[in-house]
Amino acid sequence: MLDNQLKAQTTEFLKMLEGNITFTVSLDDSENSQKVDNFIKEICALDSQHLSYTYQKLDIAPAFHIDKDGEAPSGITFAGVPLGHEYNSFILALLQVSGRKPKIDDALIKAIQQIKEPLHFITYVSLTCHNCPDVVQALNILSVLNPNISHTMIDGAMFKQRVEELGIMAVPAVFKNGEEFLSGKASIEEIVAKLGINNTDQYEEFTKQTYDMTIIGGGPAGISSAIYAARKGIKTAIIVEEFGGQVNETLGIENIIGTKYIEGPAFGHSLEDHLREYEIDIIKGQKVTELTKEAPFTMTLENGVAITSKTVIIATGARWRNINIPGEQELRTKGVAYCPHCDAPLFAGKKVAVIGGGNSGIEAAIDLSHIAKDVTVLEFSSTLKADEILQERAQQQANVSIITNAQTLAIDGTSHVEGLEYQDRQTKENHTIALDGVFVQIGLVPNTEWLKEVVDCNLRGEIVVDKTGATNIPGIFAAGDCTDSAYKQIIISMGSGATAALGAFDYLMRH
Repeated sequence: MLDNQLKAQTTEFLKMLEGNITFTVSLDDSENSQKVDNFIKEICALDSQHLSYTYQKLDIAPAFHIDKDGEAPSGITFAGVPLGHEYNSFILALLQVSGRKPKIDDALIKAIQQIKEPLHFITYVSLTCHNCPDVVQALNILSVLNPNISHTMIDGAMFKQRVEELGIMAVPAVFKNGEEFLSGKASIEEIVAKLGINNTDQYEEFTKQTYDMTIIGGGPAGISSAIYAARKGIKTAIIVEEFGGQVNETLGIENIIGTKYIEGPAFGHSLEDHLREYEIDIIKGQKVTELTKEAPFTMTLENGVAITSKTVIIATGARWRNINIPGEQELRTKGVAYCPHCDAPLFAGKKVAVIGGGNSGIEAAIDLSHIAKDVTVLEFSSTLKADEILQERAQQQANVSIITNAQTLAIDGTSHVEGLEYQDRQTKENHTIALDGVFVQIGLVPNTEWLKEVVDCNLRGEIVVDKTGATNIPGIFAAGDCTDSAYKQIIISMGSGATAALGAFDYLMRH
């Protein structure tokens, strides 16, 4: 189950354990139970001095608890074999249960420890989902820090019947005390805020000074800006909802010069690690809701905290564009999806459609063709916009069909997606396709709605900047996918982030 490379990596991590760990394993007569049993035995064999296992009937099987010897139960359970993207969640859980402090702010730890209500979370995941680990790891941290909280990760592929009974068609799907709590990615700060816990003390230190430069956004452009600013020796802050931004939605990246291949989430983590090498104040888990137009600029966070700065760089990036047709929002997470890498396993053997014939749409169709029964691509234009090599790959898949000149009219269904309606733009005839899922892949929209009265934007909502990244407001700069740059690429965003930081620094020196 574990290859030699993974065994070697795991052995190194196990050297960091701060106490002995016992796995409490719950099994039944299924083949999946044998897989869980073999996994635990392999792990324990790597460090029999500090790891052991015992058997006991739990609320779910196959599953296992992770507990530190001589201490109260941690509340962390894995139902399934946590490989794929969840292997890091498993390793972090081991280390944190053993006694290693989670890498979060002390003020956030204090807020979590204040929770008195008994909370049991269940997170349904796909092992191919790169958004799921952040949620799993966050809820595991809550369980480690507070004895009133417990968390179970469930591999949806191993517990298909449960997933179908609950109507889960998007992951991660989190339930709190048996009720739906959240769907989709979320940081630990967002989860704590959603629980209604007052955590403004965490931000108090950031309100006591005026920064030289503050960056809004934690994607490639924002992190590049912050690093370039910090290297100039000025007082720098960065306001981050989530490190990585759209990078986290990318399965594989092959066009970062000097890096042949890296997965999106891994690249996002490397950006964060690089950022933390510098003296930069990180204001995490919040987004800016207001920005004043005169220096020193005031940025108001969602929680009401105000940050002031002499210059500002806006690097808020972009998000998936909605198609805005009947049924899209009503059936979101009930068959309407935007991340094929995350949600594709939930549509194994089913019929799906992909709306959009650009690179992202055709890549999604190719990925889905290996899992779904049938994949239909609908493109509004008369020709596909994807790169030729991607079109060739899609056409080689026997279960992929492509319809051009297709205007999608509606997504049908009540509790889940049942079909899709479209019109042939040439014949004006309407058609209906019976479906189980729809993946919307029609590009991005900039995260700038809150800035329309602050800086000049074009008709697409992109911030208009000059060659230095400056906006029409002196002292406010912008970079990355939220701007009117001609091309939306990671490497271009990083370059524009550096440009904006240098432009803002030059502005500081002159004013």
